[in-house]
Amino acid sequence: MIKKRIIETNEGIQNELTVEIYNDFAKHMRDKEWHNVDKFIQFGINKGKILEIGPGPGYVGLEILKKSPLAKLTGIEISENMIKLATNNAKDYHLEERVKYVKGNCANLPFENDTFDGVFSNGSLHEWENPLKAINEIYRVLKPGCFFCITDMRRNSNLLLKWLIYISTKPKEIRPGFLSSYNASYIKEEIAEILKKSDVETYSVNNEVFGICISGKK
Repeated sequence: MIKKRIIETNEGIQNELTVEIYNDFAKHMRDKEWHNVDKFIQFGINKGKILEIGPGPGYVGLEILKKSPLAKLTGIEISENMIKLATNNAKDYHLEERVKYVKGNCANLPFENDTFDGVFSNGSLHEWENPLKAINEIYRVLKPGCFFCITDMRRNSNLLLKWLIYISTKPKEIRPGFLSSYNASYIKEEIAEILKKSDVETYSVNNEVFGICISGKK
């Protein structure tokens, strides 16, 4: 039986100490290439103006920019401390001229209709307070003919794999957060019901080894 979803937070990671710990975790994920960068690029999210929802320290978007010289990135992030960290990381990548981070909530994106050539998010879906509004907002700011892709973990994945990932998660201080995020994550059927109510007409929801992938086209 699948356990009921336990809401984690809609405030993002705010505390400076926690931000630094999460940065180490995100860097570890980047180095392992557990970040879905190639998947986003395969969906055509690699040129023009692209939007990242919940960039955190920024590594996923920055890795996309490294491989996509024709892209410029905007990241919308709820945590000011994360914005500061991501901005510094962009400087370390020497990509600060091609990226900007904006404080905001994905349920009310501060952008005009049909603004972006691609929208993506990795690992933040489980924190969205209102995923239906967020998906409708993503669809609104996306240009016609362009794609969005959202990836996250799912709480009905293989339990052995879950604990193997838990043990390998570094630094170890992040492990309780990993479990709370896992328990807050969605399953395919829940996301499918949300998408049925959304403005999106062309979409797919697929289970992956440990996570879920939601993609769509405007």
